[in-house]
Amino acid sequence: MRLPNGWYISPAGKQIEVGDAPLNFDIDPDGNYAIVTNNGEGDQTVCIVDVKNGVATQSIPVGRSWLGIKFYNGGKNFALSGGNDNRIFLYSFDQGKAALADSIVVGKPWPNEGIWMGGIDIDEAAHLLYVTGKYDSTFYCFDLATKELRKKVQLPGMPYTCLVSKKHPQVYLSLWSSSSVLVFDGGLNTTLGTIAVGPHPNDMAESPDGKRLYVANANENSVSVIDIGSMKVTETIVSSLFPDALPGSTPNSVALSSDGNTLYIANADNNYIAVMDVSSQGGSRTLGFIPSGWYPSCVRINHANGDIIIANAKGNSSFPNPHGPIPGHKVEHMQYIGSLMKGTLELVKHPSPEELRAYSAQIYGNSPYRRDTVANQQEIGRLLSPIKHVFYVLKENRTYDQILGDMPEGNGDSSLTLFGEKVTPNLHALARQFVLLDNFYVDAEVSADGHNWSMAAYATDYVEKTWPTMYGNRGGDFDFGPGNKISSPSSGYIWDNCKAHNVTYRDYGEAVNEPEKVGDPNTASTAGLEGHVCPDYRGFDMDYSDFDREAVWEKEFDAFERDGGLPQFNIVYFPNDHTNGTAKGKGTPRSFAAQNDLAVGKFIDRLSKSKYWKESAVFIVEDDAQSGSDHVDAHRTTAFVISPYTKHRYVDHTMYSTSGLVGTIERILGLPPMTQYDASATPMVNSFTADGDFAQYNYIPAIIDLKEQNLASAYGAKESEEMDFSRPDEINEAVLNDILWRSIKGADAPLPAPRHGAWVMVEDKKKE
Repeated sequence: MRLPNGWYISPAGKQIEVGDAPLNFDIDPDGNYAIVTNNGEGDQTVCIVDVKNGVATQSIPVGRSWLGIKFYNGGKNFALSGGNDNRIFLYSFDQGKAALADSIVVGKPWPNEGIWMGGIDIDEAAHLLYVTGKYDSTFYCFDLATKELRKKVQLPGMPYTCLVSKKHPQVYLSLWSSSSVLVFDGGLNTTLGTIAVGPHPNDMAESPDGKRLYVANANENSVSVIDIGSMKVTETIVSSLFPDALPGSTPNSVALSSDGNTLYIANADNNYIAVMDVSSQGGSRTLGFIPSGWYPSCVRINHANGDIIIANAKGNSSFPNPHGPIPGHKVEHMQYIGSLMKGTLELVKHPSPEELRAYSAQIYGNSPYRRDTVANQQEIGRLLSPIKHVFYVLKENRTYDQILGDMPEGNGDSSLTLFGEKVTPNLHALARQFVLLDNFYVDAEVSADGHNWSMAAYATDYVEKTWPTMYGNRGGDFDFGPGNKISSPSSGYIWDNCKAHNVTYRDYGEAVNEPEKVGDPNTASTAGLEGHVCPDYRGFDMDYSDFDREAVWEKEFDAFERDGGLPQFNIVYFPNDHTNGTAKGKGTPRSFAAQNDLAVGKFIDRLSKSKYWKESAVFIVEDDAQSGSDHVDAHRTTAFVISPYTKHRYVDHTMYSTSGLVGTIERILGLPPMTQYDASATPMVNSFTADGDFAQYNYIPAIIDLKEQNLASAYGAKESEEMDFSRPDEINEAVLNDILWRSIKGADAPLPAPRHGAWVMVEDKKKE
């Protein structure tokens, strides 16, 4: 199966659908059942799986949960972290059936208190339950019998999870934000040690003899091996397919065989389990790789029979979502991308050496990343190119069918088009004059990971595992931007890449701290952009027009044309196609989309009539495609490549992705790739030609009334007025999607014909 990001999966084991974004599971002592915590944007549940027979037997709704789940009392009970409910749920368990029995209240639910309960472990002998507080950076210890708080410890960073030692009176805690593991005594009275490991340490596994601790480092393709006696890292195991691979494997779970000689590492972004021989301390070696589903978030060993069990957070496929914002469907039943993929539990029989070799061959075939990929990209970047200036335009949240579905030249479904040619004449004209891309997919699901994929060709495990909680209205802040260290990839962002390689750059509106008052200067939200942002260019603010943004950019551009010094790389943010819903007195969704379209048209008009046109290229893309329907895939979006050196009046059906677009920009500017994704994604070379066509572009004036405002009677007006449009995706996108559809199509518009099935490639290209 080819994923919309261009990678392939070929899961080795039986797949059992368990729910939305399974992040963790535990296996009962007899090896008969697995309890899975599903922590996605949609319905959150605990799923009970009969692993002997390979079937899900029970699904228990949970209002709020996140990560922590653990059997105790010989498998007769289990504890579940309640996330931002700020409590621990205690269940009884008997013959595969669970029932809520009690709970431990840690604090008041969000937003009254910011705690966010996370990883759990239990010391049954001492009757102690340990749980991490993600938001308040606190480690808690409770008496499991009385449910009383025994101890809480303030931590120097944000924790991920904890692990009780089986051989020592101590407990380990991974500090997600601080590249370290803390060791406490059993009662949390004393910190026994702080051990530096790799960035984003998360899951841990202790050897059966208690001598070693294995820690997955998600931001470094590595696992740290800690000698417990000396409390020092004695070995670092590389989990990627190649020892010198760029970041992007995302090891985020580890498990050991019963004898402790074999280590299993779940590489979330490479979709496989690395199998390592760790029998010789300091001499670990790779045995092979086992294919998993999409984004393996947890791996465990069933010690009753040696089976390898894997939780795949995104399941086995992406899907189309023609029943996105559709009238007549309840909002909670919409095909919203945030909860469209269904996670699975994968059961794999322990492979023989021959089977492991075959599995490993599959993994190398599934991965587009090759050992020579980086060298090849750098070589291409050194080639002479007439393009000296790149403009990267970022927009917000639309699908292909929403905008260009009415173009007969491409693979569109006009029944799903909301902002067609009458609303977006410039986007349609640009697609016709230059290149129409009808097979382009974002790597992201929402804006939280979308801005990261767009600017870094990667989203960290923190972003991937926490945005569903916030987007599902279960609490949490939007802390996914470049200004937050925990959200940022160790490989940096594209502006950091420019800075490191002496490529000049300028930023207009992306990753800025927005002042409250219009006219006050903005500032960079991250160090790499300090001194490189246009202070007068306003970022995400739906009360500010894209016309005004374009005018600010044009004023600076005029100065560059007059005085010289135009940067080689320019990021330009036009966010208003996000729209402001149907709040009374605000612009209608159509007028927002139209002003965004006109701003883009005027931008290209001005550039094409400048002295820089003959050496420029413009890349335009949505950060994500969450806010609408698409008949091919919920990740498919609009993208544009505009330059004298792009093919004109051409339809390019090649499958491209966000990372491929970023990689193409890097190649033009002579930059090396940042991650495995921009290094390996298909570059957009098929859209370019060596023969320049220097025809100018003349923008098309708006066809609809740009001052069109919502009336009090507009569908969803009251709901829109209550939404927070101060930052991307602070609102419930599923509700906003419904409002957009009904406000434009009419509350009683006919239902589009249903479409079903797994992700479909437009380009009929088989894996080489």
